[in-house]
Amino acid sequence: MPAAHGYIPSPAAIREMIESVVIAFVLAFLFRTFETEAFVIPTGSMAPTLMGRHKDLECPQCGCPYQLSASSEVRPDGAPKRNRQGGPAHVTAGTCPMCRYTDTNLSKDTSYNGDRILVGKLIYQFHEPRRWDVIVFKFPGDGRTDSQTNFIKRLIGLPGETVRIQNGDIWIRRGDEDDEDFHIERKRAEKLLPMLQPVFDNRYMPRIASLGWPERWRPDAAQGAWNCDDYVTFQTDGTAAGENWLRYEHRVPSFRQWQNFFASGEIVAGEVEPRWITDFMAYNTGRYPGDQYARHQNLPCPEPPPDSLGCHWVGDLALCCTVDVRGETGELIFELRKGGRRFQCRIDVSTGRATLSVSGDDMLQFRPTATTAVRGPGRHDIRFSNCDNQMLLWIDGRLVSFDSTTAYDKHLGNTQPDEDDKRPVGVASVGVPVEISTLRVLRDIYYIPLFSVQYPSAERPYVDFSLEADQFFVLGDNSAYSKDGRLWGTNNHFVPRELLIGKALFIYWPHSWDRIPYVGVPFPYFPNFKDMGLVR
Repeated sequence: MPAAHGYIPSPAAIREMIESVVIAFVLAFLFRTFETEAFVIPTGSMAPTLMGRHKDLECPQCGCPYQLSASSEVRPDGAPKRNRQGGPAHVTAGTCPMCRYTDTNLSKDTSYNGDRILVGKLIYQFHEPRRWDVIVFKFPGDGRTDSQTNFIKRLIGLPGETVRIQNGDIWIRRGDEDDEDFHIERKRAEKLLPMLQPVFDNRYMPRIASLGWPERWRPDAAQGAWNCDDYVTFQTDGTAAGENWLRYEHRVPSFRQWQNFFASGEIVAGEVEPRWITDFMAYNTGRYPGDQYARHQNLPCPEPPPDSLGCHWVGDLALCCTVDVRGETGELIFELRKGGRRFQCRIDVSTGRATLSVSGDDMLQFRPTATTAVRGPGRHDIRFSNCDNQMLLWIDGRLVSFDSTTAYDKHLGNTQPDEDDKRPVGVASVGVPVEISTLRVLRDIYYIPLFSVQYPSAERPYVDFSLEADQFFVLGDNSAYSKDGRLWGTNNHFVPRELLIGKALFIYWPHSWDRIPYVGVPFPYFPNFKDMGLVR
């Protein structure tokens, strides 16, 4: 038998292989050009929906995980920035969203690149862009139509509309309607949920309370109907008369109070007074030694500047919790307060009937009702929101359909907060034994009207942007740190249709991990499955 020799492909086989490779490249190019394309998010203007360069952190005081922008570490071309001393401009400080502790030892924490997303480039060939879509486009702010800079924002205004930003909400007037015909634009439920941002998660209260900071969820002391041994789970046997309330008070320690605590080792609980909920985002609190604010304040460690701690009161809130009903009769009440009004959902546990209401003599006829699964003993996840002048209720992850509209008049309520807005969320039991846990308070995105764009005197409480045919208006979800249509100038505040690239579809590769989560086993580039998903 002859010895075996290495196989030499025939010229035809070589040609077939080359043709296959060429066809693959051509198909990939066509797919990229006409169907989908991958993009990397460079900045945090769309946080928390999409992350730019950032750090993933865990607060050493309360254990809360959070993200911190690290976009300031690099230039637009990706080159590292340098501080005034010539060293790398590493972000070294950030503030926890739960306990507001400012960690000043973050220089060694890894900074990750932004999310990688897929963008559908043919979608808008088949249907018109929809409000609240996240879109990719060529930057129009320089007035050019051949710009090569890609931007990603949320679509807010459509052709022919006038967009008004007022009290954090979006108002729309279509065509040549009168000024009084502005109406609020309400986010669809599937858009609202992922856009809600955390205010407080009670799972982190035990470690905060162990340091001496006052608890935020408090039973009504005069009633004494609620028991709690761990600051997390509350129980009542339902025997106390009347409405027995458990309320959230927004008691947030300040940077100075934390500094005093470390200096003296003591906390004067009475000094942590309830505050109003603001558009604070922990993502925006990143600081590095020698930055402008730290130099101005002559501080050894960077104190978060006031504008990063939230400057605007936010009254659009949501409550999430788990209820374990242990009786056949009685009522559960979920309440959100805003500007002197009380927005309630009452559920009769004997029938499962839910009723919405708003306080005030002018709202006596507002009584949407629905049948829910909260009937008799059982455990349920509740989510109740009051955002964009509309109340929504989810039971066990499903949106509840009411027999009439749950939206209310745009002029309802005060646009300024009162003292009750420092205790804006409550849960009550009326004659029903129940255990309540996993309490979370969230807020809606607050869109900031930048008066300097059109109204330097800031005398108007709103700002308007008019659109003509084939013009679109966009905003970033991280309104305080977004270069969007508000800042491009009065004549270039829109995105022309010809600059649209497509719709953001899917986060296919958020930053990877060096270890397998929860196990700690080293595994370079382990996929971050948790943060993959559709772009909402």
